[in-house]
Amino acid sequence: MKQFSSDKEAADALYRSYRELTSEISKVIVGQEEVVRLVLTAVFCQGHCLLVGVPGLAKTLLIQTIASSLDMTFNRVQFTPDLMPTDIVGAETLDKDRNFKFVTGPVFANIVLADEINRTPPKTQAALLESMQEYSVTVAGKRYDLPRPFFVLATQNPIEQEGTYPLPEAQLDRFMFNITLGYPSYESELQIVKNTTGALKTSLNKILHADDILAFQQLVRRVPVVDNVVEYAVKLVHKTRPNTPHASPQANQYLEWGAGPRASQHLIVGAKCNALLNGKYSPDIEDVQTVALPILRHRIVRNFKAEAEGVTVEQLIQDLL
Repeated sequence: MKQFSSDKEAADALYRSYRELTSEISKVIVGQEEVVRLVLTAVFCQGHCLLVGVPGLAKTLLIQTIASSLDMTFNRVQFTPDLMPTDIVGAETLDKDRNFKFVTGPVFANIVLADEINRTPPKTQAALLESMQEYSVTVAGKRYDLPRPFFVLATQNPIEQEGTYPLPEAQLDRFMFNITLGYPSYESELQIVKNTTGALKTSLNKILHADDILAFQQLVRRVPVVDNVVEYAVKLVHKTRPNTPHASPQANQYLEWGAGPRASQHLIVGAKCNALLNGKYSPDIEDVQTVALPILRHRIVRNFKAEAEGVTVEQLIQDLL
């Protein structure tokens, strides 16, 4: 880990590292620049990501590629209906001397890919709650700290509802971003097919180490923010809360529930990081607007009127912005 003489020098280093990371990731992932930017933003903000998209859009490959370009431990958990909490966090077992010994589960890694998280029952989904919020797990009354930095990057398939268990709002709220992946463009898909149907193997360089990530996370927290940007972010969240003093007409008409205080916190931290990734030293209102959609998307609940009239969450957020 290189030592920096000032936060400005560290901010410039983060900007360069981000450019190197995106260049490295683009060797494998074609297009999806916005998705890559949001996932890396969450990494530098100490947040977790939920990637939602139909099968075959390289959600898993994207996360594996990002993990490969970061010199950190990586584990993948394929969520299934018969997965148990101990399959994620680990369990106590008897050793040869008949003493109980804790065997760690796959959650003990820097990056955990929770693949198809909505395919497992709530009991197992809840096993991730403590690790995502407290960065630790408790087994048999004893607390075990997880390695830092720690990220949960989860994928979800929105089209198959049979045999799935929708994530409860409490767990959804713990994800900083809800990122929707769309189909690639015609040109991007041409490139994808050429890259993946040949014999060429792509090797990725390690751009950042765990210590670098931890240092950059602290840097993001130290970024100064002017009061009017903070006020804009908090006011934006208050606009989503129906039947409150600052509620917007759209919220009163179409929303059942609005976003909580965690949304305001994520908007400011996300805006700070977005500013740094664009070579700025302090965020403005535009940075808040850039991260607003993936932060608010899973935190507001439409009412029956909105569903009946086909008003989407995305439309409501754009109106608020």
